Amino acid sequence: MSTDPLRVPEPLRRWRLLLGEAADPSLGVLDGDLAAADAALDWLYGRDPDRLARGERSGGSGASRLTVPDWIDSVHRLFPAEVIERVETDAVERFGITEVVTRIDVLERIEPSESLLRSVLQTKHLMNSEVLAAARRIVAQVVERILDELTTEVRQAFSGTLDPRRRSPVPVARNFDFRGTVRANLGRWDPDRAKLYVDRPLFVSRTRRHTDRWRIVLLVDQSGSMADSVIHSAVLASCLWRLPGMDTRLATFDTEVVDLTSDVVDPVELLMKVQLGGGTDIARAVGWAQDQVTRADRSVVVVVSDFYEGGDAGLLVRRVRQLVADGTVVLGLAALDRQAEPVYDHETARRLVDAGAEVAAMTPGQLAVWLAEKVRR
Repeated sequence: MSTDPLRVPEPLRRWRLLLGEAADPSLGVLDGDLAAADAALDWLYGRDPDRLARGERSGGSGASRLTVPDWIDSVHRLFPAEVIERVETDAVERFGITEVVTRIDVLERIEPSESLLRSVLQTKHLMNSEVLAAARRIVAQVVERILDELTTEVRQAFSGTLDPRRRSPVPVARNFDFRGTVRANLGRWDPDRAKLYVDRPLFVSRTRRHTDRWRIVLLVDQSGSMADSVIHSAVLASCLWRLPGMDTRLATFDTEVVDLTSDVVDPVELLMKVQLGGGTDIARAVGWAQDQVTRADRSVVVVVSDFYEGGDAGLLVRRVRQLVADGTVVLGLAALDRQAEPVYDHETARRLVDAGAEVAAMTPGQLAVWLAEKVRR
């Protein structure tokens, strides 16, 4: 096999970029843009001690010649958008290269994305005023994109007329679509037993133009692992705030509770006030929510947390049980983001369910549908 990089098949070029210069004897030496791409990857992933131990990357001499701005320029020139987002995220979150989001010359070149927004929130305490202003512009761009998408989902969930063609992901008995379910499962008809076996029940989303006034209290855990949920909670709260008949309150918490209701109308300002990290006292946050509930049968308390309670878990359970007994709907969300793939304390979540709460992981759109169903019961 020729070691001329111009003749190496595409799959082997990818392997060479993955393995680094340790693969040169087998796959050949890169040149041109491929060599530049390899140097950019080596600048970042050559820092990984595990990969060095496996011989995948050598941390070679080329890495030291790249500065952070040079590296950003190379990444944006050499890689597609999905790769750019991944390596920029890894630079900050895996390897702690905070210059990526704390230098204005770098921030002005970097591609706005949700992962960058998360990184800004985690490092904004390191920024001077000039860099913070540039970071705020990036936050605004990303939030605007999320807000545009989520506003449509929230409006569809809360307003309009019944459309049997639009399905609800929330299985509510009164919204069971009998005809649609029969049609969707006709292939499971057993003529010998004269039975239809339902594999996929369908539900419609019932909407109306006016709802009774409800108070929605969002409690958002601002521990570092909940960054994505914090972002989407802030944007969702802003969407809910704009709905007629909805009274939205929002607070973030660690060991203290910070009432951010006055900033709900401006999710960018709200996010710039969030301080990620610190301990967790969910019981204290739920106590704050109890004080916000003025009419229990028209209130929903949503606790967005990984449920790793650093405070009094027994007090947390008692407070949730009291809210439910009074008639308040309590929802615990182990994740509120696009993936809805939570890592959480299962034991605390189980205790909250036993106390009468519902516990789930949802995307923001799914939460909007869930809330719409609750306020129309």
